[in-house]
Amino acid sequence: MHELSIAASIVESVSEAAAAYPGARVKEVRLRVGALASVVEDALRFCWELATEETPLRGAALAIETLPVILHCEDCGAESAIETVQSFRCPRCGALAADLRQGREMEIASIELEEPEPSAAAPAST
Repeated sequence: MHELSIAASIVESVSEAAAAYPGARVKEVRLRVGALASVVEDALRFCWELATEETPLRGAALAIETLPVILHCEDCGAESAIETVQSFRCPRCGALAADLRQGREMEIASIELEEPEPSAAAPAST
């Protein structure tokens, strides 16, 4: 299950990015994962809970957007999403297409932070 190492890497990257905002809490991490990235979404969600358990990211939501495979067909020039990863044929003309334009990525799209509550002990400004 490589999803645990993926989740741990995401936690590390997000923690480093969030360190620039002291006191802020990570509310949500949004990922973009291609259909060919070999990631099992349910396994990644399970591993996310394990990887964040003893970290400042504990309780942060994980949103995953699955990106379809998009091919560019040299024969007809079309860029199309394929319906299944079992066939890399152009949906428009039926030619074999090997020019992948999307579908293998795995990236952190965004991180939603919650700013810290103002301290009750802080003096009121006049």
